[in-house]
Formats: sequence, C-alpha cells, structure tokens
Amino acid sequence: MNNTNRPWDAYISDRDQGVFDAAGFGANAGLGDRPVLLIIDVSYAFCGDKREPILDSVKRWKLSCGEAAWDALPVIRRLIDAAHMKGLPVIYTTGYARDDKWDRGSWTWKNPRGEGSQDTSVLSPPPNRDGNDIMDEIAPGPQDIVVWKQKPSGFHEAPLQSYLQLLKADSLIVAGTTTSGCVRATAVDAFSKNYRVAVVEDACFDRADVSHAVSLLDLHAKYADVVKSNDMLAFIEGLENDLFDLPRGS
Repeated sequence: MNNTNRPWDAYISDRDQGVFDAAGFGANAGLGDRPVLLIIDVSYAFCGDKREPILDSVKRWKLSCGEAAWDALPVIRRLIDAAHMKGLPVIYTTGYARDDKWDRGSWTWKNPRGEGSQDTSVLSPPPNRDGNDIMDEIAPGPQDIVVWKQKPSGFHEAPLQSYLQLLKADSLIVAGTTTSGCVRATAVDAFSKNYRVAVVEDACFDRADVSHAVSLLDLHAKYADVVKSNDMLAFIEGLENDLFDLPRGS
C-alpha cells in the first residue's frame, strides 16, 4: 500500500504500514465505466455561513468543520463542473428533521448540545439558511439529484440505491463530509453493494484532522480507492461524453 504524500502519513507507524503491505491491503480497485459523483452533506450545518476558525464556527454551527470545509469547497466545485461537462450524474445528500427535532433520535445520545445543528440564540443577525441547505457555492443544478437522509449512510432508508439502479451506475466518486462519518458510512455501504468506490481525499473534510486522516487510511486499505482531485479530474476527462440519461430539470 503506497503511502507517499498521503493524509495518513503522520499517523501510521512503520509496524502498521508493514502489516498492510504484507497482507495486501490498499490495492487500486479502479472505477467502472459508469461512475456517479456523490456529494455528501456539504451544507451550512457542516460548513458554517462564512469562513472562520473552527472553534469560532462551532459556537454558532455546532457541526461545523470550520476552515477545512472552505478549503474543500472549491475542489468539490471543480469536480461538479467536470461531471457536468461530461454529462455524469451528480447526486447530493443532505439531512432533514421535523421542526420539533423528535425524529433526530439517536443523534442526541452522543452529542447533548441542543437538538438542532445550530444555536440561533447567539447568531447576530439571525441566519437566513437552514443548516441542511446545500452550500450556495456548490448548489445543485436542474439536472442534479438530491437525496434526503437522517442517518450517516446515504443508503440508509433513502432512495439513493434506486436512483443508482435507474442510472445503471457501476461506481461512485465520493466527496463531502464528514470523512469519518457520513462519507465513510456511505462508502462502506456502496462497497457492500458491490459498487466500485473512489473517495477524493482533498474534496472530503472533517472537524478533526486525525479522524479525517485515519478514516481515509481505512477506506483506502479495504473499501475504496482514495485519490487526489487532480487524478480524478483526469479520469473524468477521459470518459465518454453523455453516458447517462439524466433528469431534464426545469
């Protein structure tokens, strides 16, 4: 498993790297002929409404990943633009909840700070965006698809799988947040459904550097190819145009 210039370099020991290499983990699986770009949860809840240090951002948006989100946004935008140019499907996921937050269920067990994704009592002026709104910088176009979900995986009790079947997709290019949470859960579920999976390392982000890096390490070892955005852009450029029958939009 080649770990040259990888996000996990600072965290993996020589002993652990040797185990991966000896056991054969981390081979490049490659993508198929009909990949879909999947953008996981890049919303105001996880990015905040402006670029600021994470400890400032989480005072107002408790799920925010701070500046890491704003570093990834232009990379995600380039992937979306490249997919649009080729006619590849772009599917976004985001969350939803009742106004009274009753249906957040188990989310409240591990994070007792309020029931929602933001503390509106300290916002001045009050926000004009719901935390689940997808960021304007990467907003879906009319031909794009949005999947609403309530748990980490985009496949859990959401129509993602049926849309992929409708598109006759064979692989997923995954970007978004958080690397250790919803990105990882979705990538593992995609692998479990026998899709080929690539995770774009600089198009994913997390609130903790170690969580981001070690999750990418595990994903690359067992479930997905973790690739840099420049390599993924080159792959997309090499695909045929207009492989899919996309929604017409309005």
